[in-house]
Amino acid sequence: MSLYAIHYVYDERAAEREEMRPVHRAWMLGLAELGIAKVFGRYEDDSEPGALLVFDADGPEEVEAMLAQDPYQKAGLVVRHSVRTWPAGGPWTA
Repeated sequence: MSLYAIHYVYDERAAEREEMRPVHRAWMLGLAELGIAKVFGRYEDDSEPGALLVFDADGPEEVEAMLAQDPYQKAGLVVRHSVRTWPAGGPWTA
């Protein structure tokens, strides 16, 4: 298993994202319960809207398959994303 940093870029439909947020969060929390989603959250600065997710998975293909199930992705609210191997360290990675 390896850690993967996922960077989401959202489109301009903030109201639709907010409306769908409980469903998206429930999906993320389900992955957290499985030990896959390690940390996740939206950016709250003035840059382009987006989020950072960190998943523990067997490979980038597995991450992409999971992301395809994200309610935000299915609704077209994510205009692009990247998946990068992230060999992070620290107490929460143990």
